[in-house]
Parts: sequence; C-alpha cells; structure tokens
Amino acid sequence: MRGKRRAPRPPIPWRSPWTPVVCLAGAAALGALVAVSFLVKEVVVIVDGRPTEIRAYAGTVHEVLAEAGVTVGYGDVVRPGAQEDVTDGSTIEVRHARPITLTLDGRTSRRLVTATNVGDALAELDLTPAAGRVSAPPDDAVPLSGMRLTFYTRRKVYVVAGTARITSRTTARTVREVLRQNRVPLRRDYLVTPPLDSFPKDGTVITVAPPHTIPIRPDVIALDWLALAQCMANGDPQAYNPDGPYYGMYQFSLPVWQAVGGMGLPSDWPVEEQTYRAQVLYQQMGDRWQSQWPTCGDRLLG
Repeated sequence: MRGKRRAPRPPIPWRSPWTPVVCLAGAAALGALVAVSFLVKEVVVIVDGRPTEIRAYAGTVHEVLAEAGVTVGYGDVVRPGAQEDVTDGSTIEVRHARPITLTLDGRTSRRLVTATNVGDALAELDLTPAAGRVSAPPDDAVPLSGMRLTFYTRRKVYVVAGTARITSRTTARTVREVLRQNRVPLRRDYLVTPPLDSFPKDGTVITVAPPHTIPIRPDVIALDWLALAQCMANGDPQAYNPDGPYYGMYQFSLPVWQAVGGMGLPSDWPVEEQTYRAQVLYQQMGDRWQSQWPTCGDRLLG
C-alpha cells in the first residue's frame, strides 16, 4: 500500500531572494526619517512683537524668514543677523521700520523707527514725554505706514513787562502762548519782541512795551542820556520822589509821562522804555527842553 504524499511546505519569507532588498529599503527609509527629524527645527519668529512658532528646515535666519513668508526691507531690524545659523529652539525677532515725520520745536525731519508705539518711538528718537509736550499719547500705536509727531521741549524763557521779570519753564509753541500762560496782559498796540507768532527757543527774552510810534532823530539819540539819568535819580529806573510826585530815572510826572505816550507808572518800565519817552519829550519841547530838567539838563550835552 502506498503511503500518503506530504503537503508542500509553505515558503519562508525571510528565505526569499527579495528579503534583503526589502530590509535594506526599509532601513534606508527609516534612516531618512531619522535624518529629516534631526533637520526639522522648532523656531519662534517674533514679528513686531507678535510671536509665531514654526517648523523649519532651513539653516540660516534668512532662509527661515523666507520659509515663513516674512519680508525684510530697508531699515528693518533682524536679530540674530540674517546669515546666522538657526538651531532647534531658536528665537528670531524682526522689527519693521516705520517712517516718522517729526516736528521738533518747529523743525521738521523724516526719521525711521522700529517701535510699535509712540512711547518707544520717542525713546528711539532720544526724547521722553516728561521732557516736553508730544502730539500723541505714549501708548498710541505707530502703524507700518508711519505717522506724524510734534514734540515741543521744555525750555526756559524770560518775560520782561514793565518791572515784571518772569522766568518761565514752558513747552509753548509761540511767544503769544508764553504770555498767555504767564497772564501777561496785552493791549492791541503794545510792542512785543520777538513777534507774537514766533517760536520761543531756550533762553529767549520776551519784552512787552507800549508802542514806539514816534521816530527819534539821530542827534537826539546821540545825547548823553545816561549822564542825565545819573544826575536826576542816580540812574535808578525805580526812583520815586514824593514831592511831585516824580517817577523813574528821568523823574517824570504822571501828566508828562502820559503826554509822551507812556502807560502806567514810569518806574514800572525798564531803562529802554523810560529813555525812549524822555527822547520823545525832548523832541516835543524843541528849544524849551531844558525847562523839563532845569537842574541837570546840561548833562545831556556832555
């Protein structure tokens, strides 16, 4: 009797001639995955203060920004530098430049800043809100398109109005504003120097006086007015003689002072104003001028 034939054995996979090829391909793919995993980097890109986490394959800052679609132009700041290498966990900061049209104490220039708010922009421009007056609040945003800023520094100016001597710390834009801040009264015909609409820079002396509508002849200006004032009142602009009463360095009576256009008391005004009114009086009196200063008039002639 014949015996039963055994069934054929199933083929063993690892004995297949393709087994080495498949294993090699799998190992290569696994190796490639491992290599790629080492190339991928987790990077934080901060653009104008806003952070974004990205996965990047690039090797330099410039390449990472290109992958992330972040453009860099003139005046922009990139940290670290564009050609620096990037490692896993790196942080890249980009600040885009913003144009500022700055008017500083009346002078306008165009500047670039990378700050995103007015306070930081002023710091980049070496200005601080406490040092003056700015046209926008420090926490206002500075748009990419830029903005206009007006800044007036705090300055020391001086006001001379009659006998008043005022020292003012001000951020005023005009002489008129300085006078208003210090409550200096202005009449329509008063003379103000510098002009009311001019900019009062640091150290400016602002004078307020009644109008000088009468021109003084050169021969009158050439007289020795200092010698006359010295004889009349020891040259003291605030001198007072109750006998008249008489006031100031040329000892005006109030009626005479008013007749030559003077306002208030003669002694309330500085030397220049009192001298101008004395010169007007001299011209108005003609040949009779010495009757106004009978004791000291001859001092005018030197």
